[in-house]
Amino acid sequence: MANSSPRSDLRTNWAVLSYYQRFEGIVALVLTFVIGLIILVALFRLSFGVVTGLLLGALDPLDHGAFQTVFGETLTLLIALEFNHTLQYVVKGEQSIIQTKVVLLIALLAIARKLIVVDLRDVDAAQLLALAAVTLALGITYWLMRERDDRRDRPSAS
Repeated sequence: MANSSPRSDLRTNWAVLSYYQRFEGIVALVLTFVIGLIILVALFRLSFGVVTGLLLGALDPLDHGAFQTVFGETLTLLIALEFNHTLQYVVKGEQSIIQTKVVLLIALLAIARKLIVVDLRDVDAAQLLALAAVTLALGITYWLMRERDDRRDRPSAS
């Protein structure tokens, strides 16, 4: 069974890669580790905060503000995990650039997070309209790209 870790894939293909592909792979690998560390620290802080808050009674899970904070931090971790997962394609050499559809999905997750954590009492109508417009634009763009890929992947009827 071949070792398929990202580091070994990069090392195996190193001789045939161009200088830019090597640079891209190294940057993606470093970013993977940096984002991984950020994820671990954020996960520890979130877990510690939730557990101690629940045990000490300082965190009321039914409080809307506490729920928004915890859920917002959880979504932030999921966004970071998805971003890190996307970098793995570059590190493994499966793709040389980040796929636009994945970036659109991450952006949609970030907008969803923003909509969840926003306090509607502090936001005016123009800001909500802007968030709605960005969400609609990202959703339509993702849908168009998915439709294009679906048409391309369908076998042509001859």
